[in-house]
Amino acid sequence: KIRGGVKNCMTFTNAVAIPTLAVSLGNVDSLIQHPASMTHSATPKTEREKAGIVDNIVRLSVGIENIEDLIADLEQALAKVR
Repeated sequence: KIRGGVKNCMTFTNAVAIPTLAVSLGNVDSLIQHPASMTHSATPKTEREKAGIVDNIVRLSVGIENIEDLIADLEQALAKVR
């Protein structure tokens, strides 16, 4: 979970360089998304929350990139929302 709600989730997902902001591309690259504003944006907030899809979660699907590069990228993005 990202502190600060939707605004900080958007800042975080836009700050990463390695993961692609996408729902699914069907390949081996890392992907990142904000479910509340992407895959579940048409679902009423109360229904999303019942399903555990709160405004401050980000979904990360890790691909085959170099792990040290990915960790460094995520850390620099997290620093922007702390």
